[in-house]
Amino acid sequence: MFEIITKSPDETAAIGEKMGRFFSKGIVICLYGDLGAGKTLFTQNLAKGLDIDEDVTSPTFNIMNVYEGRLTLYHFDLYRLEQEYELEDIGFYDYVDDPDGIVVIEWADKFADCLPDDFVLLTIERTDGDDNERRLIFDLHGEAYANILREVEELCQF
Repeated sequence: MFEIITKSPDETAAIGEKMGRFFSKGIVICLYGDLGAGKTLFTQNLAKGLDIDEDVTSPTFNIMNVYEGRLTLYHFDLYRLEQEYELEDIGFYDYVDDPDGIVVIEWADKFADCLPDDFVLLTIERTDGDDNERRLIFDLHGEAYANILREVEELCQF
């Protein structure tokens, strides 16, 4: 696990874009953070790093948006879901198990017991400092991601 403080939305965006360029297919990224913390900003720029040309928006009402680029991005927002069976209804497990795409899950903490064994957990928090500062805490879960922690940490340096 490691953390980094970004000083501006541009720095947070830059990390998202770097991740999009770095990550390969089959990655699941779970985003935790309060409303307005920067989860969608991070995802928009991750998409940019995946060479996705579409406008990426939070799928709060759609629950999931799919974007095509260098890799397919499945972007979930679980905020409005209440019950585990709803994950089945939307085909969540099929997408999470897609070895050819990248999955981003906002509000993943609502269904922590339903997440795959291997995932990147990114918590985005406001700091006590400037309103634009964010603390990004990266925690890689599962053996599949254990070997990339140092590389991810190096990507986040400015």
